[in-house]
Amino acid sequence: MTNTPKLKKKQRLELVRIAEYLVSGGAYFWSAYILIVFLTPVIGLWWANLIGNGVGVTLNFILERYWVFTSSKSRNLTYVTGKYVIYTAANFLLSYVILRSLQEVGIVVAIGQFISAGFFTVWNYFWYRNWVFKGKPNERRVRHHA
Repeated sequence: MTNTPKLKKKQRLELVRIAEYLVSGGAYFWSAYILIVFLTPVIGLWWANLIGNGVGVTLNFILERYWVFTSSKSRNLTYVTGKYVIYTAANFLLSYVILRSLQEVGIVVAIGQFISAGFFTVWNYFWYRNWVFKGKPNERRVRHHA
């Protein structure tokens, strides 16, 4: 018999969310990976990265918004989409810099994508959870003292 402590409900829910996040990230990664690896020799890294990540981002947004980070306090779709677009544009440039830097030290794109994905798995979870898909704060009751 082991004395493994039981997880609290909030901890279990967070572990489920992390698992869902990894599944949606896998959909992003594999769709982008396949397109980037196969298109880079044909149209170059910049365009392959743009197309691959464009497809991946679209899948990712849908899964993250409506499955992983959904809540009863979800924010307006336009508001969340705006934050996602800004964040994703910055990530696109960072991804390109990472892949280009890895290429320059002799790491092929097919391997560089895995290195880049490892970084973005942790980086994105933090930002998605705490900024992009963060629900509305609880409204506090204002007490007026007369």
